[in-house]
Amino acid sequence: MKGIISIQSHVVYGHAGNSSAVFPMQRMGFEVWPIHTVQFSNHTQYQQGWKGKAFSADDISELISGIANIEQLKNCQALLSGYQGSADQCLAVLDAVRQVKAQNPDAIYVCDPVMGDPEKGCIVPQGTTEYLVNDVMPSADVIVPNQFELAQFTNMEITDLESAVMACQKALSRGPKMVLVKHLHSISDDKFTMMLATKSGCFIAQRPHLKFAKQPVGVGDLISALFTAGLLKGWSPEQAFEHANNASYAVLKETQQRDEWELQTIAAQEELVAPTERFPITKV
Repeated sequence: MKGIISIQSHVVYGHAGNSSAVFPMQRMGFEVWPIHTVQFSNHTQYQQGWKGKAFSADDISELISGIANIEQLKNCQALLSGYQGSADQCLAVLDAVRQVKAQNPDAIYVCDPVMGDPEKGCIVPQGTTEYLVNDVMPSADVIVPNQFELAQFTNMEITDLESAVMACQKALSRGPKMVLVKHLHSISDDKFTMMLATKSGCFIAQRPHLKFAKQPVGVGDLISALFTAGLLKGWSPEQAFEHANNASYAVLKETQQRDEWELQTIAAQEELVAPTERFPITKV
């Protein structure tokens, strides 16, 4: 039984981290083996707060060791990582990647380098960002940063399309083979913009910018999961990119229509496989 190891945060209620990523990958046809970096009652944007705890790096390593013990790391097709709550967790993820690739050299590592965004600033502990930038992201086959995280990785200011392309090209020179920028907020005010950069060039995906009273959480985790599953299906990076844009839009549209804050991933599950609306990507 082949599968995807997903090392991310987890919420009991709602959809963020693994709670946003696992089901879409399953719905697209993959076994998913989730490992949680934290387990909270709900995501952290609720004004009432949240309950729960973070897990140690040793907890991650112990679970990877257990999977290795039953000789299943060879069947891991990809390792996807999201929120890491400490520098030690970053090191545990890198060690997991090394073990997976030792057993299956064809496995890919997809890193969603969760740091923050322009509105929230850095949302991870001091030290974690440095490990992500200097050690984790350069080791990944694919990185899925937002604009803020891409700027941190490349030490470049991103203000327009040209600087975004230059930043993606610099990111590719640092190790990753693909860069999917899950949100470029400096490109357009009325359209949600993403960018894909590979050796074949840079591509833009745009879709309507939906309005919410409170912005849903977990959209980036959803995009990373959809893109990972698309690549493992054997689609080209461009096909996987377009699908991730279309399917994530469908989930958001369902969420808006139901006047909800939490992503309506289950209600929109058919759209995860075959999105109704399509927005063609363009090369830049």
